[in-house]
Amino acid sequence: MTTVKVNNLHKSYGKVKAIQDINFEVEESEIFGLIGPDGAGKTTIFRILTSLILPDEGSAQILDYDVVNNYKKIRQIIGYMPGRFSLYQDLTVEENLNFFASVFGTTIEENYDLIKDIYVQIEPFKKRRAGALSGGMKQKLALSCALIHKPEILILDEPTTGVDAVSRKEFWEMLRKLKDKNITILVSTPYMDEASLCDRVALIQNGKIMQIDTPVRIVEKFGKELYSVRTDNIYKLLQSLRNYEHTNSVFPFGQYLHFTSLEPSADVDVLDRYLKNEGHKNIEIQKIKPNIEDCFMALMT
Repeated sequence: MTTVKVNNLHKSYGKVKAIQDINFEVEESEIFGLIGPDGAGKTTIFRILTSLILPDEGSAQILDYDVVNNYKKIRQIIGYMPGRFSLYQDLTVEENLNFFASVFGTTIEENYDLIKDIYVQIEPFKKRRAGALSGGMKQKLALSCALIHKPEILILDEPTTGVDAVSRKEFWEMLRKLKDKNITILVSTPYMDEASLCDRVALIQNGKIMQIDTPVRIVEKFGKELYSVRTDNIYKLLQSLRNYEHTNSVFPFGQYLHFTSLEPSADVDVLDRYLKNEGHKNIEIQKIKPNIEDCFMALMT
């Protein structure tokens, strides 16, 4: 069953085209990720889906309800967690949760089973003000408030940004459990490594979707052999590879450069000789498997 349909969405802010011709569908109980850097258009899409702003062109439906004409119904069936912590800082954990439950005409007790696995981790601090919580605890409280009315669709805008690695891991484990409870999840993130945790992803940049597929199939479509290259002078190596006549692409990845050749596969011996002639020492060249970030960078070139 298709739960979310987005057709030809456009939105501009003055002369800035935030999103252009956005199309995708999300299936029931799917974790669908919008993957892209800041300014790519992820938040604009989510604000349209949550009926907070109107599109300039196009349409979107959630469970066959139009986000413009049926916005009141939309707000009853979705849970939304914006990118910036937006709960009441002066209220305690318990007071925030009670408030959001009352807004939707329910109680913590009525839907406790849905948030139990999440809320139990912050319940010992239920008398603490929300503003005094750590980043990971704020994240769990915000997710609990978004779930307290038992939504059918959960929309999370960069929920792990600025959160430590352990909290990020815990958060994604919570999302998998929510998926098992038949909740459809739309999540945006600038972290490419989180793409593999989604069932399907849309890679987005400059307001346009570049590709939609499962993470595995996106990687399978990479199309070229990929190599990691390292020498004793990474900056000089970048210049050398950019000037190499057989270079198709070269991008920094930590202490290594990821390199593809204009040919289907690189002649490693020829590349090694070229780098030695350029004065490089301690040369390491290794064939590797691409990841989502490699695919994203390739689509941008």
